[in-house]
Amino acid sequence: MTESPQSTMIDRIAGATLADGSRVDVVIEDARVAAVTPADPVFAAGARDLSGYVLLPAAAEPHAHLDKALSWDAIRSPMGDLRAAISAWRVYAETMTVADAAARARAQVLRMLGNGTTAIRTHVDVLLGNEPLRGVEALVAVREELAALVDIEIVALAGPDVSTAHLEAALDAGADAVGGASHLADDPIADLHRLLDVAERRGVPVDLHTDEGLAAAVTLDAYARRTRGWPQNRSAGHCVRLGTLDEPARDQVIAEVVASGVGIIANPITNLSLQGWGVPVATPRGIAPARALLAAGARFAAGADNVRDPFNPLGRGDALETAMLLVVAAHLTAGEAYTAVSTGAREVMGLPEAGVAVGARADLLAVRADSLVQAIAEAPADRLVIRGGRIVAATATEGWVAAP
Repeated sequence: MTESPQSTMIDRIAGATLADGSRVDVVIEDARVAAVTPADPVFAAGARDLSGYVLLPAAAEPHAHLDKALSWDAIRSPMGDLRAAISAWRVYAETMTVADAAARARAQVLRMLGNGTTAIRTHVDVLLGNEPLRGVEALVAVREELAALVDIEIVALAGPDVSTAHLEAALDAGADAVGGASHLADDPIADLHRLLDVAERRGVPVDLHTDEGLAAAVTLDAYARRTRGWPQNRSAGHCVRLGTLDEPARDQVIAEVVASGVGIIANPITNLSLQGWGVPVATPRGIAPARALLAAGARFAAGADNVRDPFNPLGRGDALETAMLLVVAAHLTAGEAYTAVSTGAREVMGLPEAGVAVGARADLLAVRADSLVQAIAEAPADRLVIRGGRIVAATATEGWVAAP
Protein backbone atom coordinates (compact mmCIF):
# COMPACT_ATOMS: atom_id res chain seq x y z
CA MET A 1 0.00 0.00 0.00
CA THR A 2 1.57 3.27 -1.17
CA GLU A 3 0.91 6.22 1.10
CA SER A 4 0.38 9.81 -0.02
CA PRO A 5 1.00 12.78 2.28
CA GLN A 6 -2.15 14.49 0.98
CA SER A 7 -5.83 13.68 0.84
CA THR A 8 -8.13 15.40 -1.65
CA MET A 9 -11.43 17.11 -0.94
CA ILE A 10 -14.30 16.13 -3.21
CA ASP A 11 -17.56 18.06 -3.47
CA ARG A 12 -19.31 16.51 -6.49
CA ILE A 13 -19.62 12.97 -7.83
CA ALA A 14 -21.16 12.28 -11.23
CA GLY A 15 -22.73 9.21 -12.80
CA ALA A 16 -22.22 6.66 -10.03
CA THR A 17 -24.39 3.55 -9.83
CA LEU A 18 -26.11 2.82 -6.52
CA ALA A 19 -26.83 -0.62 -5.09
CA ASP A 20 -30.39 -0.44 -6.46
CA GLY A 21 -29.05 0.09 -9.99
CA SER A 22 -29.94 3.77 -10.31
CA ARG A 23 -27.34 6.24 -11.59
CA VAL A 24 -26.93 9.40 -9.57
CA ASP A 25 -24.99 12.59 -9.03
CA VAL A 26 -23.94 13.47 -5.47
CA VAL A 27 -23.15 16.81 -3.83
CA ILE A 28 -20.98 16.83 -0.67
CA GLU A 29 -20.83 19.80 1.70
CA ASP A 30 -19.15 20.04 5.11
CA ALA A 31 -18.30 16.33 5.14
CA ARG A 32 -21.92 15.32 4.55
CA VAL A 33 -24.04 14.35 1.59
CA ALA A 34 -26.03 17.44 0.63
CA ALA A 35 -27.88 16.14 -2.44
CA VAL A 36 -28.46 12.93 -4.40
CA THR A 37 -30.11 13.44 -7.80
CA PRO A 38 -30.56 11.41 -11.01
CA ALA A 39 -27.45 11.48 -13.18
CA ASP A 40 -27.34 14.45 -15.54
CA PRO A 41 -24.65 14.94 -18.23
CA VAL A 42 -24.63 18.67 -17.51
CA PHE A 43 -23.75 18.06 -13.84
CA ALA A 44 -20.71 15.99 -14.84
CA ALA A 45 -18.66 19.03 -15.87
CA GLY A 46 -16.09 19.59 -13.14
CA ALA A 47 -17.37 16.68 -11.01
CA ARG A 48 -15.54 13.46 -10.16
CA ASP A 49 -16.77 11.05 -12.85
CA LEU A 50 -17.60 7.69 -11.28
CA SER A 51 -19.49 6.20 -14.19
CA GLY A 52 -18.64 2.51 -14.23
CA TYR A 53 -18.42 2.44 -10.42
CA VAL A 54 -20.87 1.26 -7.78
CA LEU A 55 -21.10 3.88 -5.01
CA LEU A 56 -21.73 2.44 -1.55
CA PRO A 57 -21.54 3.47 2.08
CA ALA A 58 -17.97 2.97 3.23
CA ALA A 59 -17.39 -0.26 5.10
CA ALA A 60 -17.06 -0.39 8.88
CA GLU A 61 -15.27 -3.19 10.73
CA PRO A 62 -17.08 -3.99 14.01
CA HIS A 63 -14.79 -6.79 15.19
CA ALA A 64 -11.05 -6.74 14.50
CA HIS A 65 -7.96 -7.88 16.41
CA LEU A 66 -5.31 -5.45 15.24
CA ASP A 67 -2.84 -6.56 17.91
CA LYS A 68 -2.84 -10.05 16.38
CA ALA A 69 -3.13 -9.11 12.70
CA LEU A 70 -0.44 -10.33 10.28
CA SER A 71 1.33 -12.43 12.91
CA TRP A 72 0.83 -15.75 11.07
CA ASP A 73 4.20 -15.74 9.35
CA ALA A 74 5.99 -15.24 12.66
CA ILE A 75 3.99 -17.85 14.58
CA ARG A 76 3.29 -20.53 11.95
CA SER A 77 1.00 -22.37 14.31
CA PRO A 78 -0.72 -25.54 13.10
CA MET A 79 -4.33 -24.99 12.10
CA GLY A 80 -6.84 -26.06 14.70
CA ASP A 81 -9.72 -25.03 16.92
CA LEU A 82 -10.19 -21.97 19.12
CA ARG A 83 -8.26 -23.20 22.14
CA ALA A 84 -5.30 -24.28 20.00
CA ALA A 85 -5.22 -20.83 18.45
CA ILE A 86 -5.37 -19.15 21.87
CA SER A 87 -2.44 -21.27 23.07
CA ALA A 88 -0.30 -20.45 20.03
CA TRP A 89 -1.03 -16.75 20.34
CA ARG A 90 -0.21 -16.62 24.04
CA VAL A 91 3.19 -18.20 23.50
CA TYR A 92 4.00 -15.54 20.91
CA ALA A 93 2.53 -12.72 23.02
CA GLU A 94 4.97 -13.46 25.84
CA THR A 95 7.74 -11.84 23.77
CA MET A 96 5.69 -9.43 21.65
CA THR A 97 6.89 -5.83 21.83
CA VAL A 98 4.87 -2.65 21.61
CA ALA A 99 6.72 -1.74 18.41
CA ASP A 100 5.93 -5.12 16.80
CA ALA A 101 2.22 -4.89 17.61
CA ALA A 102 2.02 -1.29 16.44
CA ALA A 103 3.77 -2.00 13.13
CA ARG A 104 1.48 -4.89 12.27
CA ALA A 105 -1.63 -3.01 13.38
CA ARG A 106 -0.69 0.05 11.36
CA ALA A 107 -0.10 -2.04 8.23
CA GLN A 108 -3.45 -3.77 8.67
CA VAL A 109 -5.37 -0.52 9.21
CA LEU A 110 -3.94 0.97 6.03
CA ARG A 111 -4.78 -2.20 4.10
CA MET A 112 -8.35 -2.04 5.38
CA LEU A 113 -8.61 1.65 4.54
CA GLY A 114 -7.43 0.99 1.01
CA ASN A 115 -10.17 -1.61 0.67
CA GLY A 116 -12.84 0.83 1.83
CA THR A 117 -13.11 0.61 5.62
CA THR A 118 -13.18 3.99 7.37
CA ALA A 119 -14.15 2.88 10.90
CA ILE A 120 -12.70 -0.01 12.92
CA ARG A 121 -13.54 -1.44 16.30
CA THR A 122 -10.62 -3.54 17.47
CA HIS A 123 -10.23 -5.82 20.44
CA VAL A 124 -6.85 -5.92 22.12
CA ASP A 125 -5.73 -8.58 24.57
CA VAL A 126 -5.01 -7.52 28.12
CA LEU A 127 -1.95 -9.74 28.37
CA LEU A 128 -0.72 -12.01 31.14
CA GLY A 129 2.56 -11.34 32.91
CA ASN A 130 4.26 -8.21 34.14
CA GLU A 131 3.48 -5.99 31.14
CA PRO A 132 -0.20 -6.61 30.41
CA LEU A 133 -0.79 -3.35 28.51
CA ARG A 134 1.69 -3.74 25.64
CA GLY A 135 -1.05 -4.32 23.10
CA VAL A 136 -3.17 -1.47 24.44
CA GLU A 137 -0.22 0.92 24.25
CA ALA A 138 0.46 -0.11 20.66
CA LEU A 139 -3.11 0.38 19.48
CA VAL A 140 -3.53 3.69 21.29
CA ALA A 141 -0.46 4.94 19.43
CA VAL A 142 -1.80 3.72 16.08
CA ARG A 143 -5.22 5.26 16.79
CA GLU A 144 -3.61 8.63 17.44
CA GLU A 145 -1.32 8.43 14.41
CA LEU A 146 -4.11 7.55 11.97
CA ALA A 147 -6.95 9.57 13.51
CA ALA A 148 -7.25 11.80 10.45
CA LEU A 149 -7.82 8.75 8.22
CA VAL A 150 -9.75 6.14 10.20
CA ASP A 151 -12.02 6.06 13.25
CA ILE A 152 -10.61 3.44 15.65
CA GLU A 153 -12.34 2.21 18.82
CA ILE A 154 -10.38 -0.01 21.22
CA VAL A 155 -11.99 -2.77 23.29
CA ALA A 156 -9.96 -4.19 26.19
CA LEU A 157 -10.27 -7.98 25.87
CA ALA A 158 -9.94 -9.47 29.34
CA GLY A 159 -10.01 -13.26 29.39
CA PRO A 160 -11.21 -15.13 32.48
CA ASP A 161 -7.63 -15.34 33.80
CA VAL A 162 -7.01 -11.58 33.43
CA SER A 163 -7.45 -9.65 36.64
CA THR A 164 -10.10 -7.00 37.04
CA ALA A 165 -7.36 -4.58 38.07
CA HIS A 166 -5.56 -5.06 34.77
CA LEU A 167 -8.84 -4.56 32.86
CA GLU A 168 -9.35 -1.28 34.71
CA ALA A 169 -5.77 -0.30 33.91
CA ALA A 170 -6.40 -0.91 30.21
CA LEU A 171 -9.33 1.49 30.32
CA ASP A 172 -7.16 4.03 32.11
CA ALA A 173 -4.52 3.61 29.39
CA GLY A 174 -6.90 4.53 26.59
CA ALA A 175 -9.16 1.58 25.81
CA ASP A 176 -12.72 2.71 25.09
CA ALA A 177 -14.79 -0.32 26.03
CA VAL A 178 -14.93 -3.53 28.07
CA GLY A 179 -14.47 -6.86 26.33
CA GLY A 180 -13.99 -10.44 27.41
CA ALA A 181 -14.80 -14.08 26.70
CA SER A 182 -16.89 -15.37 29.58
CA HIS A 183 -17.89 -18.57 27.80
CA LEU A 184 -14.28 -19.76 28.34
CA ALA A 185 -14.47 -19.34 32.13
CA ASP A 186 -15.04 -22.16 34.60
CA ASP A 187 -18.08 -20.17 35.79
CA PRO A 188 -19.24 -18.29 32.68
CA ILE A 189 -22.07 -16.38 34.34
CA ALA A 190 -19.89 -15.18 37.21
CA ASP A 191 -17.24 -13.94 34.78
CA LEU A 192 -19.92 -12.26 32.68
CA HIS A 193 -21.10 -10.25 35.67
CA ARG A 194 -17.52 -9.42 36.64
CA LEU A 195 -17.00 -7.75 33.27
CA LEU A 196 -20.37 -6.04 33.29
CA ASP A 197 -19.73 -4.71 36.78
CA VAL A 198 -16.67 -2.89 35.47
CA ALA A 199 -18.53 -1.50 32.46
CA GLU A 200 -21.43 -0.34 34.59
CA ARG A 201 -19.17 1.30 37.15
CA ARG A 202 -17.11 3.04 34.47
CA GLY A 203 -20.06 3.91 32.21
CA VAL A 204 -18.32 2.57 29.09
CA PRO A 205 -19.56 0.48 26.15
CA VAL A 206 -19.37 -3.32 26.19
CA ASP A 207 -18.49 -5.69 23.34
CA LEU A 208 -18.05 -9.27 24.50
CA HIS A 209 -16.90 -12.40 22.72
CA THR A 210 -20.02 -14.41 23.39
CA ASP A 211 -20.67 -18.15 23.29
CA GLU A 212 -17.98 -18.80 20.68
CA GLY A 213 -18.34 -22.52 20.20
CA LEU A 214 -20.78 -25.03 18.74
CA ALA A 215 -21.33 -26.48 22.22
CA ALA A 216 -20.21 -23.52 24.33
CA ALA A 217 -21.98 -22.17 27.38
CA VAL A 218 -24.98 -19.96 26.68
CA THR A 219 -24.45 -16.54 28.26
CA LEU A 220 -26.09 -14.28 25.69
CA ASP A 221 -29.51 -14.32 27.35
CA ALA A 222 -28.03 -13.46 30.75
CA TYR A 223 -25.99 -10.68 29.11
CA ALA A 224 -29.11 -9.22 27.51
CA ARG A 225 -31.17 -9.38 30.70
CA ARG A 226 -28.46 -7.83 32.88
CA THR A 227 -27.94 -4.86 30.55
CA ARG A 228 -31.52 -4.11 29.53
CA GLY A 229 -32.04 -0.39 29.88
CA TRP A 230 -28.34 0.47 30.02
CA PRO A 231 -27.56 3.77 28.28
CA GLN A 232 -24.18 2.68 26.90
CA ASN A 233 -23.77 0.76 23.67
CA ARG A 234 -23.59 -3.04 24.00
CA SER A 235 -22.81 -5.81 21.55
CA ALA A 236 -21.95 -9.48 21.39
CA GLY A 237 -19.51 -10.98 18.90
CA HIS A 238 -19.49 -14.49 17.42
CA CYS A 239 -22.64 -15.98 19.06
CA VAL A 240 -21.86 -19.30 17.37
CA ARG A 241 -23.74 -21.29 20.01
CA LEU A 242 -26.90 -19.36 19.17
CA GLY A 243 -26.83 -20.98 15.74
CA THR A 244 -26.82 -24.51 17.21
CA LEU A 245 -29.74 -24.14 19.63
CA ASP A 246 -33.09 -25.64 18.67
CA GLU A 247 -35.55 -23.10 17.27
CA PRO A 248 -37.62 -22.45 20.43
CA ALA A 249 -34.50 -21.93 22.57
CA ARG A 250 -32.81 -19.85 19.85
CA ASP A 251 -35.84 -17.63 19.39
CA GLN A 252 -36.20 -17.12 23.13
CA VAL A 253 -32.60 -15.90 23.39
CA ILE A 254 -33.04 -13.68 20.33
CA ALA A 255 -36.16 -12.16 21.92
CA GLU A 256 -34.09 -11.24 24.98
CA VAL A 257 -31.44 -9.70 22.70
CA VAL A 258 -33.98 -7.61 20.79
CA ALA A 259 -35.67 -6.43 23.98
CA SER A 260 -32.33 -5.36 25.45
CA GLY A 261 -30.91 -3.83 22.27
CA VAL A 262 -27.66 -5.79 22.32
CA GLY A 263 -26.10 -5.76 18.86
CA ILE A 264 -24.97 -9.07 17.37
CA ILE A 265 -21.75 -9.30 15.34
CA ALA A 266 -21.21 -12.38 13.18
CA ASN A 267 -17.64 -13.25 12.19
CA PRO A 268 -17.97 -15.72 9.32
CA ILE A 269 -14.42 -16.23 8.07
CA THR A 270 -12.79 -16.91 11.44
CA ASN A 271 -15.66 -18.93 12.88
CA LEU A 272 -15.96 -21.07 9.77
CA SER A 273 -12.22 -21.69 10.11
CA LEU A 274 -12.15 -22.48 13.84
CA GLN A 275 -15.43 -24.28 14.46
CA GLY A 276 -16.35 -27.87 13.66
CA TRP A 277 -12.93 -29.52 13.88
CA GLY A 278 -14.34 -32.29 16.05
CA VAL A 279 -17.29 -33.00 13.73
CA PRO A 280 -15.86 -34.70 10.62
CA VAL A 281 -19.22 -35.69 9.10
CA ALA A 282 -21.91 -33.13 8.20
CA THR A 283 -19.70 -30.47 9.78
CA PRO A 284 -21.92 -27.63 11.05
CA ARG A 285 -21.42 -24.02 10.03
CA GLY A 286 -19.77 -21.95 12.71
CA ILE A 287 -21.75 -18.76 12.29
CA ALA A 288 -24.42 -16.80 14.13
CA PRO A 289 -27.99 -17.32 12.77
CA ALA A 290 -28.09 -14.17 10.65
CA ARG A 291 -31.46 -14.80 8.99
CA ALA A 292 -33.26 -15.41 12.29
CA LEU A 293 -31.65 -12.33 13.85
CA LEU A 294 -32.65 -10.07 10.97
CA ALA A 295 -36.18 -11.48 10.91
CA ALA A 296 -36.55 -10.69 14.62
CA GLY A 297 -35.34 -7.11 14.15
CA ALA A 298 -32.04 -7.51 15.99
CA ARG A 299 -29.23 -5.02 15.52
CA PHE A 300 -26.90 -7.00 13.27
CA ALA A 301 -23.41 -6.56 11.86
CA ALA A 302 -20.57 -8.71 10.60
CA GLY A 303 -16.81 -8.44 10.76
CA ALA A 304 -13.67 -10.14 9.51
CA ASP A 305 -12.37 -10.80 13.05
CA ASN A 306 -8.85 -12.21 12.73
CA VAL A 307 -6.69 -11.71 9.66
CA ARG A 308 -3.59 -13.86 9.02
CA ASP A 309 -2.90 -14.91 12.58
CA PRO A 310 -3.23 -18.20 14.51
CA PHE A 311 -7.04 -17.84 14.56
CA ASN A 312 -7.29 -17.42 10.78
CA PRO A 313 -4.30 -17.82 8.45
CA LEU A 314 -6.12 -16.10 5.59
CA GLY A 315 -8.19 -12.97 5.04
CA ARG A 316 -7.78 -9.83 2.91
CA GLY A 317 -8.96 -7.21 5.37
CA ASP A 318 -11.75 -6.54 2.88
CA ALA A 319 -15.40 -6.08 3.86
CA LEU A 320 -16.43 -7.50 0.48
CA GLU A 321 -14.89 -10.80 1.57
CA THR A 322 -17.02 -10.79 4.72
CA ALA A 323 -20.11 -9.91 2.68
CA MET A 324 -19.42 -12.75 0.25
CA LEU A 325 -19.26 -15.25 3.10
CA LEU A 326 -22.53 -13.96 4.54
CA VAL A 327 -24.17 -14.69 1.19
CA VAL A 328 -22.78 -18.21 0.75
CA ALA A 329 -22.66 -19.37 4.39
CA ALA A 330 -25.46 -17.40 6.06
CA HIS A 331 -27.80 -17.25 3.04
CA LEU A 332 -28.24 -13.48 3.10
CA THR A 333 -28.93 -11.45 -0.02
CA ALA A 334 -26.14 -9.30 -1.41
CA GLY A 335 -27.90 -6.20 -0.10
CA GLU A 336 -28.35 -7.62 3.38
CA ALA A 337 -24.75 -8.78 3.45
CA TYR A 338 -23.30 -5.43 2.45
CA THR A 339 -25.55 -3.63 4.93
CA ALA A 340 -24.11 -5.84 7.69
CA VAL A 341 -20.57 -4.66 6.91
CA SER A 342 -21.43 -1.00 6.36
CA THR A 343 -24.46 0.86 7.70
CA GLY A 344 -25.45 -2.03 9.97
CA ALA A 345 -21.93 -2.23 11.36
CA ARG A 346 -21.87 1.52 12.01
CA GLU A 347 -25.18 1.29 13.84
CA VAL A 348 -23.98 -1.56 16.05
CA MET A 349 -20.78 0.39 16.71
CA GLY A 350 -22.79 3.45 17.74
CA LEU A 351 -21.45 5.64 14.92
CA PRO A 352 -23.40 8.30 13.00
CA GLU A 353 -25.08 7.29 9.75
CA ALA A 354 -22.86 7.35 6.68
CA GLY A 355 -23.58 6.65 3.04
CA VAL A 356 -25.31 7.93 -0.06
CA ALA A 357 -28.20 9.67 1.72
CA VAL A 358 -28.87 13.34 2.28
CA GLY A 359 -27.54 14.37 5.67
CA ALA A 360 -25.37 11.28 6.10
CA ARG A 361 -21.65 11.51 6.69
CA ALA A 362 -19.83 11.32 3.36
CA ASP A 363 -17.93 8.11 4.10
CA LEU A 364 -18.24 6.37 0.75
CA LEU A 365 -16.73 3.51 -1.22
CA ALA A 366 -16.69 3.44 -5.01
CA VAL A 367 -15.91 0.06 -6.60
CA ARG A 368 -15.44 -0.45 -10.34
CA ALA A 369 -18.36 -2.77 -11.06
CA ASP A 370 -21.76 -2.76 -12.75
CA SER A 371 -23.68 -3.89 -9.68
CA LEU A 372 -23.40 -4.70 -6.00
CA VAL A 373 -23.52 -8.42 -6.79
CA GLN A 374 -20.56 -8.07 -9.15
CA ALA A 375 -18.67 -6.00 -6.57
CA ILE A 376 -19.13 -8.69 -3.91
CA ALA A 377 -18.47 -11.57 -6.29
CA GLU A 378 -15.31 -10.20 -7.88
CA ALA A 379 -14.04 -7.75 -5.22
CA PRO A 380 -12.41 -5.56 -7.90
CA ALA A 381 -9.26 -3.82 -6.75
CA ASP A 382 -10.19 -0.57 -8.49
CA ARG A 383 -11.66 1.53 -5.69
CA LEU A 384 -12.00 5.06 -4.38
CA VAL A 385 -12.41 5.60 -0.64
CA ILE A 386 -13.93 8.81 0.72
CA ARG A 387 -14.01 9.76 4.40
CA GLY A 388 -15.87 12.88 5.43
CA GLY A 389 -15.75 14.24 1.90
CA ARG A 390 -12.01 13.62 1.45
CA ILE A 391 -10.47 11.01 -0.83
CA VAL A 392 -8.25 9.02 1.54
CA ALA A 393 -7.39 6.02 -0.65
CA ALA A 394 -7.49 5.11 -4.32
CA THR A 395 -6.48 2.01 -6.24
CA ALA A 396 -6.35 1.67 -10.02
CA THR A 397 -5.20 -1.44 -11.91
CA GLU A 398 -4.25 -2.34 -15.44
CA GLY A 399 -4.47 -5.73 -17.04
CA TRP A 400 -4.54 -7.56 -20.32
CA VAL A 401 -5.28 -11.00 -21.70
CA ALA A 402 -3.53 -12.33 -24.79
CA ALA A 403 -5.61 -12.66 -27.92
CA PRO A 404 -6.39 -16.26 -28.90
